[in-house]
Amino acid sequence: MVSADCLDHPVIPAHRYEQLVQSVVDYAIYMLDPDGRVVSWNAGAERIKGYRADEVIGRHFSLFFTPQDCAEGRPERLLRQALEQGVAQDEGWRVRKDGSQFWAMAALDVIRDDLGQIVGLAKVTRDITDRRDSALQLDAVRAQLFQAQKLEALGQLTGGLAHDFNNMLTIILSSARLAMNAQDPARIQRMLQHIVDAGQRGTELTQQLLSFARHRKLDVSRVAPLELIAATRGLLEHSLPSDIDLEHHLPSTLPSIEVDAGQLQMVLLNLLFNARDAIPGSGQIRMAAEVVELVGEVEGLHGSFVCFEVQDSGSGIAPDVLPRIFEPFFTTKAFGKGTGLGLSQVYGFAKQSNGAISVDSVLGKGTCMRLYLPTSDPQADRQLDR
Repeated sequence: MVSADCLDHPVIPAHRYEQLVQSVVDYAIYMLDPDGRVVSWNAGAERIKGYRADEVIGRHFSLFFTPQDCAEGRPERLLRQALEQGVAQDEGWRVRKDGSQFWAMAALDVIRDDLGQIVGLAKVTRDITDRRDSALQLDAVRAQLFQAQKLEALGQLTGGLAHDFNNMLTIILSSARLAMNAQDPARIQRMLQHIVDAGQRGTELTQQLLSFARHRKLDVSRVAPLELIAATRGLLEHSLPSDIDLEHHLPSTLPSIEVDAGQLQMVLLNLLFNARDAIPGSGQIRMAAEVVELVGEVEGLHGSFVCFEVQDSGSGIAPDVLPRIFEPFFTTKAFGKGTGLGLSQVYGFAKQSNGAISVDSVLGKGTCMRLYLPTSDPQADRQLDR
């Protein structure tokens, strides 16, 4: 039988805690008094910040902040938040003794005595510069990949666009020649109007291309789905063979969504290009959009979503291939016909936007892909698509 004494937790001497704290070298662990002055210093703090204990004890912890942060009152703000709320967390640049800077993740926790009075604060800081650099490098690679995907899409659009521009130039030149030789003012006016119409159409195409191809910082903003679909259609219709019909089934209005408009347009083009390439000869591509309420049936999502649907009458996807279509660099297209990155980008975009992508395919009958993106706040303006 176990005695009651054995159930009591042993009391660990205070010096053991001190030994434990001093043995930690990957974290700066130290105490502050309620005014923010350093009262203890561990080996990790010395290694990370470069100061010995006798150099910092008694000094204000603002010593470790950049001059800009000090001027903006950041140390005082964090201290006040910790004292009022019991805890404060922060991430940003900190300064070592030698003047070099590192990216830190820090936490401040209030320490109270047995009567509940605040006696100080526990400060824990970790150097996460390497992790931040890795994240920035990953973001840069993603941005480069996104730009490469846009260039690939522009390459696919080039043929149809060149044909359209050639037609416009033909209209402009022919109308100009006829107007030069015409005597009837009404006929001259008609020819000039043809020139204006063709020039305006060329301007619209050029603006669409510039907007799509421009290298810019990825930016999440409120997007009107119907306007973006119209712009995407304006680009795509020039790259579809004449024997493939593009059908649209769209409501009169859709609620806004908060995404990166450039990425969403790239995603829709990827889905439409894949639908086009899946059709061996003549066929149809159907693009639709609607608001759906999900209760967990699509990857556990709940709430209101805009569902973008792209359906083709192509050859479909084999059951053994279907599970792999979102893998990076996986493609069933011939060499030089695709990078295998389009659908992986679609999948990544859906996940990063708190949405999902689903696929239904029947071999020999076609494929339907549905992209779900959450709607904006219901109180937001839902009239953006009018």
